[in-house]
Amino acid sequence: MAGRGAGTTAKTSIPQLAWHAVTPAPVVLVTGPEALLAERAIRAVREQLRGADPSLEVSDIDAGQYAPGELLTLASPSLFAEPRLIRVSQVEKATDAFLEEALDYLAAPADDTVLVLRHGGGVRGKKLLDAIRGGLGGGVEVVCAELKREGDKIDFAAAEFRAAKRKATPGAVRALVAAFTDDLAELAAACRQLVSDTDGDITEQLVDRYYAGRAEVTAFAVADAAIAGRLGEALGLLRHALASGSDPVPMVAAFALKIRTMAKLAGARGSSNDLARQFGLQGWQVDRARRDLQGWTDEGLARAIRSLADADAQVKGAGRDPVYALERLVAVIAARGAV
Repeated sequence: MAGRGAGTTAKTSIPQLAWHAVTPAPVVLVTGPEALLAERAIRAVREQLRGADPSLEVSDIDAGQYAPGELLTLASPSLFAEPRLIRVSQVEKATDAFLEEALDYLAAPADDTVLVLRHGGGVRGKKLLDAIRGGLGGGVEVVCAELKREGDKIDFAAAEFRAAKRKATPGAVRALVAAFTDDLAELAAACRQLVSDTDGDITEQLVDRYYAGRAEVTAFAVADAAIAGRLGEALGLLRHALASGSDPVPMVAAFALKIRTMAKLAGARGSSNDLARQFGLQGWQVDRARRDLQGWTDEGLARAIRSLADADAQVKGAGRDPVYALERLVAVIAARGAV
């Protein structure tokens, strides 16, 4: 899940920490567009500092609405010398006054003070970021890059359940990620809801019961049945999904995701772990794709891929009957590309 935040340069001499492994430092630079991870990193800094000293003073600054002298005032020694945490948001929109005073502050950070700077991306404040990354102020950087790869989101959801000391099956995690693939905050909230509302292992059936209304979950159920060759079941699930309001576009996307993975692994040799590293997948994804490939030929995969491309165009406006396009796709895949 590591990645470079917007504006990160190659010349970085300070520690680069994962969001879940952040530790306090005189300056903590939190960069990248993933707001949920940034929020968690900043909260972790506060909790660690408060755990060490409950008298911690916490102050907030909006760098985009900065009043000159505000940082110096908040960082000045207090009467009782309590430790301080100063959280600065919107550094990517900072005023000139903030950027100038923050650079001055880095030259001599206040004792017993942690300054957290949240920069969401862009070139504004580059001189300040470069100074911190070059070592001025004795800081660390937490890069909160957007989680774009499905595998990264699966790792995130699995970690949520591990942190809650709950076991979740790989299929359950995959279904949950498919249902909330566009919003990491929603995915985290869904994990919390399942942990809070249920007991025992978290399974695919449990996820389906809670989130069957999510089009993508239903889409994977249709795709799984078709790839397994169960045409009648797949068509029944498809018609039920469409009658329940599911959109045809994510239905095709679910098929595409599975067929693409199968195509990557067709003919590939090696252990599950080796192939997972080679193709950027999880080990269980490799094992599942290998099972799904049983009975398929290269020619059948090629026909399935052509059918996917045609169905994708049809459901996105090139055809008059997206339902027929979907049913035709299901038939081709259930026949393993033999029709």
